[in-house]
Amino acid sequence: MGRARLVGMSGSNATTRGRPRRHLDGPPPRPTRDELLAADGLRIPDLIAPGLDVLFCGINPGRYSGATGLHFARPGNRFWRALHEGGFTPTLLQPWHQQAMLDAGFGITNLAGRTTATAADLDDEELRRGRIVLARKVARYKPRAVAIVGIGAYRVAFNRPRAVIGPQPDPIGTALAWLLPSPSGLNANHQAADLAEAFAALRCAIRGRSDWSPAGPGDAGPFLT
Repeated sequence: MGRARLVGMSGSNATTRGRPRRHLDGPPPRPTRDELLAADGLRIPDLIAPGLDVLFCGINPGRYSGATGLHFARPGNRFWRALHEGGFTPTLLQPWHQQAMLDAGFGITNLAGRTTATAADLDDEELRRGRIVLARKVARYKPRAVAIVGIGAYRVAFNRPRAVIGPQPDPIGTALAWLLPSPSGLNANHQAADLAEAFAALRCAIRGRSDWSPAGPGDAGPFLT
């Protein structure tokens, strides 16, 4: 795909209590305790562009992401490693490698935009509203697939209490809907190998392949083509 540009649905100049938060090309300073507490309620820009292969949809930003303005930013979050070990990226990207993420054909948004200490601080109606907003984003940017990262949130937002990991019966607009486990370090139900396997299944579905295996650490799996 051609070089995509950063598009911030919430505005790329969103602020943390008056301090601009920009798309960074290097690691941000580690937030202080006060900065983490002050992040509640903040929104961070979507990482999105037209025609992506996969738009990953998290539940909502945690405090570390809210304070830094970057998705899946907390050091213990396993999203970026699962992305690599699932074969999506040939190198292990970091939260600030935003342009590389878009160039690879992937983006990130959230069901709920506001930062909270944990996803449990969201109510069901907030998640259901997020489903409507997500559908609008899909209609505008037309990704090939949407991968919701968080089983419980998907079950509530889409009213599918028995949903399981993998492809979902109803698309989101024109996009394939896929459910992935949460990569949060607090999710003890899914270990690193489980995450890699789930991400790899999505990768192979997008590529139209039935033979897949997770890329191991250091294995440079190909970008989608």
